[in-house]
Amino acid sequence: MPSIEIGRVCVRTAGRDAGKYCVITKVLDKNFVEITGPKSLSGVAREKSNINHIEVTGDKIESKSDAKDEDVLKAVEKAGLTEKFKAGVRI
Repeated sequence: MPSIEIGRVCVRTAGRDAGKYCVITKVLDKNFVEITGPKSLSGVAREKSNINHIEVTGDKIESKSDAKDEDVLKAVEKAGLTEKFKAGVRI
């Protein structure tokens, strides 16, 4: 299983954003991370999430801690994951 780290691409598995891709922008502690879609791309707003409510994928983007949504969007486009983020996953 890929590790929980900044820049790791994940899928939300619980809540209103279930099935949508997001990126870890900050590790808060052993149970919580801050994620963003960003909202303009996948519909996931920046928020705190329990690590039990996300599924980590093998994809990773180049990102700094607390990166702005614009920076995350550019990194997703650079990694060629834009269509993947727009499509989401069926859960």
